[in-house]
Amino acid sequence: MSADGYADSLARVEEVTAEQDAAVLGDELFAVAGLLGREASLRRAVTDPSATAEAKRQLVRTVFDTKLTDGTIDVVATAAGSRWSSASDFVDTIERLAVMSFVIAAEKNGHLNELEDELFRFGRVVASDPGLRDAITNNAVPAEHRQALVRGLLEGKVSPSTASLAVHMVSSRHRSIEAALDEYQKVAADRQQRVVAVVRSAIELSDDERDRLAAALANQYDRDIQLNLVVDPDVIGGIRVEIGDDVIDGTVAARLDDARRRITR
Repeated sequence: MSADGYADSLARVEEVTAEQDAAVLGDELFAVAGLLGREASLRRAVTDPSATAEAKRQLVRTVFDTKLTDGTIDVVATAAGSRWSSASDFVDTIERLAVMSFVIAAEKNGHLNELEDELFRFGRVVASDPGLRDAITNNAVPAEHRQALVRGLLEGKVSPSTASLAVHMVSSRHRSIEAALDEYQKVAADRQQRVVAVVRSAIELSDDERDRLAAALANQYDRDIQLNLVVDPDVIGGIRVEIGDDVIDGTVAARLDDARRRITR
């Protein structure tokens, strides 16, 4: 992802959401990402390195004029005016900006903390129910039907931004729904300058244990920590902490595996 291109586009998102409904911007940006994902010729045209930035911005305005709100057109045009390593990189950025728009909507409504937690919990529900996961990911079923299923499950039970992101997750560009939800949580955490830590333990941690663990990790990473706890009997005892690519494995299962490897050498 082009750091400058993303930063410029995000700045435009901040300006637009100060004046219009952030959720509308999010819905429209997801629609743009979907269209660009389907239309290879359009995707190539708006990222053509041989075209001038102004020509690509004008192309966006021509294609989407009257179809989107002015703010959304401005965001996409701003992104199109930047240089991208690939057309796919550009489309991924549009989708990330869509996610950020819903994060901003949650922030404005005072639901940002709930958004992170609800996305995580929804992911755990899907992971624990193979039938539900299959129903959501079955590409033989039209996306709008699968989106309606998710909407029916969540509307009225979670914050509006959570429900919207979960619905859009169905047709996300991510390789899996787990990857999509992880990315959405990271965007929400970044908004609060926090780091997401997935903690696996054989039993629920007490409030005191959670607080002490969060404080220790915050000290180590110099960032506030969002703890997402997964109760997993397979760890046997101890805890496993995953923060991005970092893994801190203090489980009994890990120690047993290490002992087995040493014995078989």
